[in-house]
Formats: sequence, C-alpha cells, structure tokens
Amino acid sequence: MTTRIVSRQCTLCEAHCGIRVTVDGDRVIRIEGNPDDVLSQGYICPKATAMGALHHDPDRLRTPVRRVGDRFEPIGWDEAFAEIGRRLRAIRRESGPSSIGMYLGNPAAHSSSVLYGVLLRVVLLTRNFYSASSIDQFPQEFAAWRMFGSNVLMPIADIDRTDRLVILGANPAVSNGSVTTMPDAKQRIKNVRARGGTVVVIDPRRTETARLADQHIAVVPGGDVYLLLAVLHVLIAENLCDERAVRARCSGWEELRETVADCTPEWAAPYAGVDADTIRCFARDHAAARSAVLYARIGVCQQVTGTLTHWLVNTVNAVTGNLDRPGGQMFATAPVDATRFGKYLPVGYGAWTDRSGRYKSFRSELPVAALADEILTEGPGRIRAMITYAGNPVLSTPQRGRLDAALESLDFFVAVDMYVTETSRHADIILPPVSQLERADVNLLFPVFSVRNNLRYDAEVFAPPADGLEDWQILARMITEVLPLPARRFTGRILDAVFARLSPMRLAALGIAVGPYGILRRGRAGLTIAKVRATPGGVDLGPLRPRLRALIGTRDRKVRLAPDDFRGAVRELFATRPDGPSAGTDGYDLRLIGRRHLRSNNSWLHNVPAMVKGRDRCTVLMHPSDAGARGLTDGEPVRVSSGTGSIVVTLEVGDDIRPGTVAIPHGWGHREPGVGWRVAASLPGANVNLLHDPALVDPFSGTAAVNNTWVRVTGAE
Repeated sequence: MTTRIVSRQCTLCEAHCGIRVTVDGDRVIRIEGNPDDVLSQGYICPKATAMGALHHDPDRLRTPVRRVGDRFEPIGWDEAFAEIGRRLRAIRRESGPSSIGMYLGNPAAHSSSVLYGVLLRVVLLTRNFYSASSIDQFPQEFAAWRMFGSNVLMPIADIDRTDRLVILGANPAVSNGSVTTMPDAKQRIKNVRARGGTVVVIDPRRTETARLADQHIAVVPGGDVYLLLAVLHVLIAENLCDERAVRARCSGWEELRETVADCTPEWAAPYAGVDADTIRCFARDHAAARSAVLYARIGVCQQVTGTLTHWLVNTVNAVTGNLDRPGGQMFATAPVDATRFGKYLPVGYGAWTDRSGRYKSFRSELPVAALADEILTEGPGRIRAMITYAGNPVLSTPQRGRLDAALESLDFFVAVDMYVTETSRHADIILPPVSQLERADVNLLFPVFSVRNNLRYDAEVFAPPADGLEDWQILARMITEVLPLPARRFTGRILDAVFARLSPMRLAALGIAVGPYGILRRGRAGLTIAKVRATPGGVDLGPLRPRLRALIGTRDRKVRLAPDDFRGAVRELFATRPDGPSAGTDGYDLRLIGRRHLRSNNSWLHNVPAMVKGRDRCTVLMHPSDAGARGLTDGEPVRVSSGTGSIVVTLEVGDDIRPGTVAIPHGWGHREPGVGWRVAASLPGANVNLLHDPALVDPFSGTAAVNNTWVRVTGAE
C-alpha cells in the first residue's frame, strides 16, 4: 500500500473549501485544509473531515435497489433503467406529462451534474417541477428579478473590502456563506474589524456570528422588514443619500420616497422589537461608512415578507451608493458567466399555477409548498409518479406531515440518492451515484456567487467501481428512457452514445473556453480546464469588479427601486401584520425560528458518528425568563406544539435568544421505519417541519414561512 495526497474541494456546502485527502490504499486516513487553495487558504470546518466517513459508510447504497414489499433488493442498472422508462412512459401516455413530478434537492447544485438534472426536467415537459430553491432562496431571486431584470443577479457581499458589514438572518460563522460563498467567514468577519471596520448582526438569536460583531440587534422574528423600512425613511428624510447619483443609476426614486414617508422609526419600533433611537443611529452610521453592505439570507427568506425584505436590503445598498462598488454589493465574473446571460432567460412568473390556482410558477417551477396536495388531490393533472434527485423533502419542507402518505400513494417513484432516506424509503427504485470522492468535477455554479473570482478543480480521489455511475450518467440514462423514441433499441443506444461524449467536464471546457477568461477571448493565455487541473489550489481570477451596467436586464438599464407590487405590499403592512396568527391564539405565545450547527448539514451528516457525538443538538433553545414562567428546566423533554402539529425535544435554556422566541434546528427525526441511516436512527430529535403550516408563505414567491411560527412549549406528558 502506498500513501498519496489528493487536492480537491469539500463539496458538502457552498463554501467548497479546499482540502487535501490523504489516502492509504483504498482508505481515507486524513482530511485537512489545503493552504494553497485560492479561496479557503487552508481553512476547513468539521464537515469536511466527514467526507471520508461518507465514502466508507456501510449504509451508503452501492448498487441500484428495488422495493419489494417493505424491503429493498439489489437490481442491475439495465433492468432498473428499463423498468423506470417503461413505467414512466406509460404514466405519461395515460395522464399527460404533468402527471410526473420532479424534485431537485440542494446537493444537486454541488456538482456540475445539475446541468443534467435541468435537462431531465426539460424533457419531462412537466409543470410539476419543484426544488429546494422554493424553501430557501426564491425571495432573493424574485427581488433580483424585479429590481435588476434577472433572477440570476443576486448581489454578493464584498466582505473582504467592506468597512461596514451588516448581516441579517444569516450565520456565516457557521454556514461559511450562502449566495455569497466565503470560506472561513469567521476570519473574514474578524478581518473587517481588524482593519477598522464595523460588524453588525441583526437576528433574534445571539448567533456564533453575532458573538464576533460590534453590535447585535435582537430583532423580533419577522421584524426585519419594518426595521429596514424605517432605515430607508431616515436615510431619505435626513438627506443621507446621494440623490443625484441614485437618480442616474436607478428609477423610482420619487415613488420610493413616497412609499417610506410614513415609515418612521417610531412606527416601526414595536413591530421590529428595536427602539427608534437604535434604528436612527443604525441608518446614520450606515450612511457615514466609506463602504458598507447589507447581507441577508435564509433567515429572512423564510418569512411571509421574505421578498420585501430582500428588496429593502438591495435598496438600502443602492441608495447609500454601495451597490456595484468595492466593499458593497457586487457581482462576480465567473469563468462561465451565467450572470451575463441571466437577463435573456425567461422567468415566466405565473405562466402556470398549481391546480388550486394559488401558487404561481417562477422560473419554470412551482413552490414545494404545493407538492403534497398535487399528489393527494384527485382529478386531472394529479401527480402519479415522482423523480427526486438528491433531496429529502419529507424532512426539509413543511407538509403537515402529509408528504409521507403522498409519496406512498404514488403509482411509481424513483429516487437518485446515496441513501434510503425519509423520502427515498417510499421509492420503487433507488439509483445511487458514486461517492463524491469517486468523481472529478469543475463546479461552475458557486464561482457565480464567490467573494473572489476563481476556478478550482475537483480531483478524483478513488477510481469509481466498474459498475458505478456518476449522477450525470444516471440522469442521462433516465433522459433516454423517458423520451418517446421511435425504434427505441436502436435510437436509445445512439442517444446514450451522444450523452457519453457530452459529459459535464466537456461542457464545462466549452463554457470556459468561450467565457470571459477563456482561450477564445484571451488566446493562448486564456483559461482552460487543463490549466486548472494542473493548479491544485485553483486559479485566482482577481477581486470582484463593478459590472452591473453590462448585466442589468431592465428596459431602461436602471435599477428599479420601487416596483409597484412591492409598494402595494408595504401599504398592506400598515393595515395588517402578515405574520400568521396573533400571539396568544390557543396559547401559542412563542415565535419559532430555525438554527444551524457547524457539524450539521441539513440531514446529510447525521449518519457519521464523528459529526453527531456528544450532547443532543436537536433541542429547543429558550430564554431563561420564558422557561421560568412555564416552570420548565434545562435538559428536560418538552412538547412544542403549533396549530399544525407537535413534537417532543429536549429543552436547552440560554440567554442567547430573545425572550418570546425559541429556536429548533431542522433536518432531524430519523426514526421512520425503513430508513437506512442506522446511526442517525439511534439519535434523539424530531422533524421541526411538522410544526410549520405549508399554507403560510411569502405571497410573491410561494416560499414557506418556516422561520416565524407561533408555538407553545409545555412539559412532555
């Protein structure tokens, strides 16, 4: 046996930190940070060390399996694909293309195989396409589309050059950024302060990120929208904006002034849970900074006001002169420059709806909040078959607990997954791809949202097994099988041969060649996959640079500060607070928010012993005053109930959370029969999404509002 070291990235989260994998024979013996990586520079979080355990996990599926009764049995690839094609084609002939639904999970985006996931969605011709985007980022995309003319133009926080960093509803010290890829975010935040800058965190909980900040503003859950409206009021009323510059680059200045004219700090304070003086000081300090950026993420996405809040985040950045400038909000120049062509991609908002007519399509998909009903409700257009790729919506989406029954009722269900999960346990056939360490790749998505322009190569650590298939190969075979091909035995082989030559790596090579750094632009000095492969730490392509003028897709090429539908929604805020039932209704007197842990990654890592050892992490965090008022003590089991359901978890009492608010992480609760995660199944915890009402959504994007649910907490009976 010989020891060798392979440089690549950890692909478990958006940070894609550079790692060095030390291998002895066919075993991973150590994973450490790669100091030569151009983005992470030697940093890794504990999750990266789990990649070896994931690869070696005895519970990971290595061959396709077919459900027989209440168990799964191995099946050959050819037999599996033939059955999948036969049954899906029959269902489509009988009930139409939209009788087949598809769900695309977050891990799909962590490899270039997502290109084939999108292609499969296209050839299915179904209206019933869903993804994790409608649970975690649609409001951000919707706001970008309405303001910049492209949903792809989600601005990035230029954290490495800013003098003032404000973080709302995000915890990058744990997540390392999302839609702003920033490995070692903890150190980057410290660097802001070290160079004389200021860091402010706005969050109901004193998060790991808030502990690094100069100021923590403990906003009420859902109060961000009120706080930001008041901040805009102060900025405009006190003439703290460069009006001439704003008018030159933006439209809707007068309409914006009118919209926030009555949004005084005194009006906003009780709704935001922040006193008026704090709001005024915040606005003045933000305007005075040489450069400043507001960065918001999933905590505010998952609100009924998610789209409005992201609009206001972008608007504050714009009117203070911090949009498309160093140290503010910027846009990367990726090797495959998706942002440049995003304005040409049709969003198709409302091109169709779910059968109830409530949920509108957005960028050719429906919100996942509609999924269970579209399976369970009888009638024309009902989903009879499902394909899931790298997703676990039973745990990750609110469905009143009905998605289990919905998936079980399907005529046919195929899952592309490495495990038998809470979702894939209902599948008729599960197709497992090879592990992350058994494939080479160049990720083209996350450079679009990285804090520094770059391109990095993911080297293969182990040769894949002879009978193993990568994600893209599985999806390509499925495309061949679902297409209504004439003379299938002949044309199918031809199409498979074509796909074999169109691997994601070859497509990436073509995209890079024609991109802004490619050989077709820069000649022999241009970027190629061969050059990236020969540079184990990746290629540094320089800092972000202003480029919004070339990217914007609005008709007048100006930023829309005050879209009419957003202005109308603000007017409604004065009439009613759209954040669910009032406090005290049926005793629901606490607001529930989410919570993230460094060693968790949704439901992914709970089968890795090193990631779940130690104390119970699926707890409900409660302020001491709230626990005392209810006679509850730290460490005891409690029942958390909402108007939708109830769960039992352990109580954790601490003063890092605002009184009146409780927090529970999601992705736990692995005790369903048939789940293949033996370590995870032995853990305490419960599925927090059983508490959330899928009908409570952001009215623009349909994103479920799972971050502000009214609950009550009592002793477990």
